[in-house]
Amino acid sequence: MEDVLWYVLASSRGGPTRARLLRAIDERPRNANQLAEELGMDYTTIRHHLDVLMENNVVRKTDEDYAAVYLFTDQVKTHRDTLDEVLDAVEPTEADEDRS
Repeated sequence: MEDVLWYVLASSRGGPTRARLLRAIDERPRNANQLAEELGMDYTTIRHHLDVLMENNVVRKTDEDYAAVYLFTDQVKTHRDTLDEVLDAVEPTEADEDRS
C-alpha cells in the first residue's frame, strides 16, 4: 500500500487533487457532489479522481447510488501513518506550514 499511496498522490499529475480529496474525506465522508462543492471543482473531475483512488484500493463507496459516500478502505486505515506522511509531502496543511 505504501507504494500505491506514493504513486497515486506524489508521482502523478493528479496527485495534489487526490490529496485534497483524501483530506476532505478524512474530515468528513461525503459523496462526489459534496466533495466537488467543498473543493470548488468540477463534478466530473472529482469523479475521475475518485475512480482512480477506488481502482487503487484507497477509497470505497458505501453503495452504488448517486449519493454514495466515499470512505477510506480498511487497507488505508491500516497504513494511516504512511497516508499522513504522503499527504504532508504532497500538500502540507496550514499547521505544518506554520511550524516551518
